[in-house]
Amino acid sequence: MAKKVNPYKDSDQSKKVQVTKMFDTISKEYDSLNRVISFGIDIKWRNKVVKLVDKTNPKNILDIATGTGDLAISLAETKAEEIIGLDISDGMLEVGRQKIKAKNLDHIISMVIGDSEELPFEDHTFDAITVAFGVRNFEHLEKGLAEILRVLKPNGIFVILETSVPTNPIYKAGYNFHTKLIMPTIGKLFSKDKVAYNYLSESASVFPYGEALNNILRKIGFINVEDHPQTMGVATIYSASKA
Repeated sequence: MAKKVNPYKDSDQSKKVQVTKMFDTISKEYDSLNRVISFGIDIKWRNKVVKLVDKTNPKNILDIATGTGDLAISLAETKAEEIIGLDISDGMLEVGRQKIKAKNLDHIISMVIGDSEELPFEDHTFDAITVAFGVRNFEHLEKGLAEILRVLKPNGIFVILETSVPTNPIYKAGYNFHTKLIMPTIGKLFSKDKVAYNYLSESASVFPYGEALNNILRKIGFINVEDHPQTMGVATIYSASKA
């Protein structure tokens, strides 16, 4: 079971409400800070997700926790006829809408406000579903994954891109230094929300990864579950499908 970490520890609001507030607050600075904190490597990881999805020739794709739409925009390369980006933060979605319009992709990509744990779609709707750096923000991980399985078509592909902790002691030490010191410091200096990047760091450090997350996916009912560590294990791409 994933350990629950809330952004604002002194708040009695649910994690879902807190996460929404946090991302609404940092929405306009999120992209630029994300590039700095990840050194731009996250772009390479997203491109690998696109390649995995593209192999299945999907006609429609759902990108959950789409944020400002980076992955949804990249998924347009698959030639899917429809891409829906869903997020609980309208602030993040609005930034995404502007980016999509600027790239003339608004005839393919639509941004929808919604809850990953109560998806507003019929069963067996999507050929492919993706989540990039979002599953650790689910308030109830297994409930969210079960919803994803429900709306995924049989033989459809589900791909997660999420942070993970390197197993090599040297890489792990470097990862801990970056996530526990560098990332929160940059966040405090340049972010409107001084706790947001502490939360992003802490939630990443305690979230299940590798075989632990594989087993959760299998428990929910996904098949063909695989994990592919990226960049010395600081992130992992997971792929699965539906029987």
